[in-house]
Amino acid sequence: MPDVTALPAPGPDAAPRHPSGYRGRFAPSPTGDLHFGSLLAAFGSWLLARAADGEWWVRIEDLDPPREVAGATARQLATLRAFGLETDAPVVRQSDRHALYQAALDRLLDSGAAFECHCSRSELAASGGIHRRCIARRRRDRPAIRLRVPDGSVVVFDDAIQGPQRQDVATEVGDFVLRRADGFWAYQLAVVVDDAAQAISHVVRGADLLDSTPRQILLQRALGLQTPAYAHLPLVVDAQGRKLSKSDAALPVEAADPLPALRRAWIVLGHDPAALAGASDVPAVLAAARSAFDPSRIPRTLPAPAVATIVDTDMASTHPDAMIGAGPPGRG
Repeated sequence: MPDVTALPAPGPDAAPRHPSGYRGRFAPSPTGDLHFGSLLAAFGSWLLARAADGEWWVRIEDLDPPREVAGATARQLATLRAFGLETDAPVVRQSDRHALYQAALDRLLDSGAAFECHCSRSELAASGGIHRRCIARRRRDRPAIRLRVPDGSVVVFDDAIQGPQRQDVATEVGDFVLRRADGFWAYQLAVVVDDAAQAISHVVRGADLLDSTPRQILLQRALGLQTPAYAHLPLVVDAQGRKLSKSDAALPVEAADPLPALRRAWIVLGHDPAALAGASDVPAVLAAARSAFDPSRIPRTLPAPAVATIVDTDMASTHPDAMIGAGPPGRG
C-alpha cells in the first residue's frame, strides 16, 4: 500500500528533520484558552525536544467546529509566544488538510481495512458499546467509517514515561471510527496522518490519550506508516479528579506574567525549583530549565491536590509536593 506521507500537504511537511532525528510537537484543540495543564504539556514536550537537540512544532487540531471557541487559536498561539515556547516551523492547522485525510481513508476503504457503519450510538450501547459487527436496523444516508480491527489485535508498546503498555484493541475498543456520521474526521485518523506527514518522531502529550495510542499504532500499520516514540505526561486534575480541560478550575494561564506558571510547571515535572532561582525573565528561565532538565525525573503520576494548589502561586512554591502533572485541552 502506498505511504500516505507521499501525498502533497500544505505547510512545511516535506522539511527534513534536524540532524538529531528528533521532531516533537504540541497539538492543542481550540476549545478554550491554555490552562495550566496545557502549559505543562507544551513545556514538557518542548523540554524533551530541546534535551534531544531536536525540533518542536505546533499543530492546531481544529476538526471539531461545534466544540471550538472563537478566537481560541490566536490566543493559544499568543500565550505560547509569551511563555517563550516558539515553534520551529510554521503552524499547521488540521482544517486545511481535509484532502490528506480523505486520501488515507480512501486507501483504507479500497483495501478493505475500513468499512461503512450504519449503527447508531443507542444500538451500540445496547450491545455493550464495542463494535464487532454491524447491528444497524436501517441504513443511514451518511454512515460512519470504521477501521476493521481483527480478533487478536493486541498492541504492545513502551511509553517513555508510563512504561510498558498492552491493549487488546479488539476486545477493549473494537472497530473504531475514522470519519464520524456527521461528516467530521475522527481524531484517530487525523492525528496519525498528520504525525506521519510532518515526520514527527516523538509524541509527547497527556496521559488521558494513553489508551488511544494502541488504536493509532494499528492505524499506522494499516497505512504502512512508521510508529513514533511515545511519552505520556501525568495529568493535572482538580479536587474532584477531573482533568482541567473539563473542570471549573481550568483558569487560563497568565500570559502577561508567565514566570510563576513556568516555575510551577518545572516543579510539577519533578525538578528542583532552585535550578531556576536566579532567572528573572522568560529567556533566562527557559535557558536554566534546558540546562538542568533531566527526563528521568518526570513522574508517572502525582496525588490529586486541592484546586488552590494549582492556581495559587504562593502555595505552589511553598508546597511543591502538592502539585501534579498535566495534559493538553482537547486532544494531543
